[in-house]
Amino acid sequence: MPARLHHPDRFRARYGPWAVVTGASDGIGRATAEALAGAGLHLVLVARRLDVLDGLAAALAADHGVDVRTVGADLSTDAGSDAVEAATAGLDVGLLVAAAGFGTSGAFLDADLGREMNMLDVNVRAVLRASHHFGRRFAARGRGGLVLFGSIVGFQGTPRAAAYAATKAFVQTLAEGLHAELAPRGVDVLSSAPGPVQTGFAARAAMQMGRALAPADVAVPTLNALGHKPTLLPGALSKVLGLSLAPLPRSVRTRIMGTVMAGMTAHA
Repeated sequence: MPARLHHPDRFRARYGPWAVVTGASDGIGRATAEALAGAGLHLVLVARRLDVLDGLAAALAADHGVDVRTVGADLSTDAGSDAVEAATAGLDVGLLVAAAGFGTSGAFLDADLGREMNMLDVNVRAVLRASHHFGRRFAARGRGGLVLFGSIVGFQGTPRAAAYAATKAFVQTLAEGLHAELAPRGVDVLSSAPGPVQTGFAARAAMQMGRALAPADVAVPTLNALGHKPTLLPGALSKVLGLSLAPLPRSVRTRIMGTVMAGMTAHA
């Protein structure tokens, strides 16, 4: 039986009636959308592949009796963020799950700079803009939630994924700050920092991942943790890595993560 939200009625009352999920066409975003629909929240799904989103929307609406709308948007562009804001302007949105993002790997000096900048736009600029836009809306209504996705590589520099790790360090720090800043205004903020996950991420980043989690094993625990803590390390591997590396000096952690990444990208 798939994992479910612990208290769907209470979750829906605090974060409903509408939720926005970016990166919803696959992976963690899709699993999040499925869990939220199962809890009875209406959804606005965002991704570049509108045809995939439309198919998912139809299935979720039929299975769960919720209203599901789709926005085909490239969040690396201002036009993409504009489209999301316009599509949600008339809805009582109480939850943003910013699951859109991608990574790169390999030697930084050999990287395609355009791709690295595109990653920065999706992983950082779009997340910052969405957090500001929806954070203001949630604060005005006195309740809501922001879920941002960091990574275990974002707690220190990570050779052979230096730029990707830096984008996740930004997200982690942003979420920690907003968690404290927005709590008095009724807005819960969480950073979920998983390790390897079975998504299209690895192929796009040219990485080989072992012991990867299923997307639902990240999405559901993340939603259950919202409102209870500032950061979640979903899955046993991320907890072991996070807790074992935390006491070490950053320079040592960086060397260890460099060794890990070297093994994951050796085939490339």
